[in-house]
Amino acid sequence: MKKVILLIFVLAVTTIKASAQYVSLSDDEFTKLKTLINNDVAAKAAYEPFKNQANKALTETPDPIERITSEGKLAGDPDKIKSLIAVEDGDKIYALALAYKIDNNRVCLDKVAEYLQAWAKVNRSTGDPIDETKLESLVTGYDMVRNDVSADVRKHVDSWLRDIADGELNSKYSVPGKGTANNNWNSHRIKVITMIAYTLHNEAYSKIIQQLLTRQIAINLYADGSGYDFEERDALHYHIYTLEPLITAATIIYRATGKDYFNYESEKGSSIKKSIDFLVPFVTGEKTHGEFLNSKTPFDRARAKNNEKDYQPGAKFKPLSGVHVLEQAAYFNPKYFAVVQQVASAGGNHNNDWELILNKVRKPIALN
Repeated sequence: MKKVILLIFVLAVTTIKASAQYVSLSDDEFTKLKTLINNDVAAKAAYEPFKNQANKALTETPDPIERITSEGKLAGDPDKIKSLIAVEDGDKIYALALAYKIDNNRVCLDKVAEYLQAWAKVNRSTGDPIDETKLESLVTGYDMVRNDVSADVRKHVDSWLRDIADGELNSKYSVPGKGTANNNWNSHRIKVITMIAYTLHNEAYSKIIQQLLTRQIAINLYADGSGYDFEERDALHYHIYTLEPLITAATIIYRATGKDYFNYESEKGSSIKKSIDFLVPFVTGEKTHGEFLNSKTPFDRARAKNNEKDYQPGAKFKPLSGVHVLEQAAYFNPKYFAVVQQVASAGGNHNNDWELILNKVRKPIALN
């Protein structure tokens, strides 16, 4: 109980004075993005779907849900369907916020505020990181506009997101001894906390997050580049699923502090970089892998029995499914972009992916 009280106290009273945006883009980066969209055909094409989605969202109403319920549910489950439809609001919030920043459309800002207020009023924390990781687009969109919404909106949304962060910090799924304290669940938990921390500028989070991240790199990733999730699930799908949130967290922390957790190595020799390098030959096609053949998780067998095609034992790993995480990694080292280009030349066009556009305007990491 003391842990909960302490965290709520420090998160409520300790804030970073600067209002820089680390989860989305800074004002200077948005200026660069505007210029890029106006002058670069690929950037304009990548932005267009967001603009169209924002225009559509202006005619729609928020659809918040009290508790996101997706984790552990099979495809076709009514609660999962309802939750997945509801969290599409996050994509709408992101698109509206982006359209506001790029086109200076105040109508979009007002609509973002409407969506955010609705979610802050209705949604409640579950402490389940697999469900709450689905708020990523929503939090990123809020980071874009937090300095521009009214004080009343900011107060309510900040309070709601603090509750989400506290729920994750004190989640029953993070209790030592549970697999979910070590596997991809914990990676997503770290991501959610990190995104909220740096969106709300809560300095007190910094030490906690970095302790969680260094521990996760040590226990979730292995020195040979494989990892806990790959071993448990025998699937690159889950190797990627644990790396994506870790890179998101590492990117935010680097942008805010300059500390590089992508290249950081644990005492055991594990690192995010090594685990990305482990994946690369499977994305290039140099190696292949039959997914889920030796999974130790009953839920994987249940999904296969439910005829969910991506979870059939022995199904070959699809290289295109590894492209996005390599685009994320390209922020830390552009060599991964060459792999993305190789995949694109083999029949998958990813030149207009939004992550790559963002990498062109975000402050790059200094390579050794």
